[in-house]
Amino acid sequence: MAQVKNITAPLTDEVIKTLKIGDKVAITGVIYSARDAAHKKLVDLIEGGKDLPFDLPGQAIYFVGPTPAKPGNAVGAAGPTTSGRMDAYSPLLIEHGLKGMIGKGPRSESVKDAMKKHGAVYFAAVGGAGALISKSITKVDVIAYPELGAEAIRRMEVKDFPAIVAIDASGDDLYEKGKKEYGIGA
Repeated sequence: MAQVKNITAPLTDEVIKTLKIGDKVAITGVIYSARDAAHKKLVDLIEGGKDLPFDLPGQAIYFVGPTPAKPGNAVGAAGPTTSGRMDAYSPLLIEHGLKGMIGKGPRSESVKDAMKKHGAVYFAAVGGAGALISKSITKVDVIAYPELGAEAIRRMEVKDFPAIVAIDASGDDLYEKGKKEYGIGA
């Protein structure tokens, strides 16, 4: 069984260079949540030359809209959403320093090209495991766009957040590798 790599967020270029597809990771530190509506707002701010609600360089964004927390918990179920919905926005965010993305499903060529050019990584979280994943989220604060409800941007403190490197900074893609290994789409 593959050993789990313990990594800390925000992410550094040195850590990103060590991550390869298929690596199991446990992320500890600070990550941010944002889905497509928040991504559009972030891109609009960048294009308008305005400040973002958090410093983007080195950060990881989890594509999640968590459910409300039960008493005593930091967050409710927090399973990943389909990452392809962020593909129109991710290249510009990567260009401006985003180093990690966490979601589910494959990514577009433009996202992979930006990841290779700027040194970023895409982690897959297990869909359908939102209740389990939420146990690794220890603190949550809405920092921007509360009007978006579950899709507001949140600062999340995490401990041993489980994920798998799905696309590494060299562009190797676990989804593509899996298709080839099983003769899918050939």
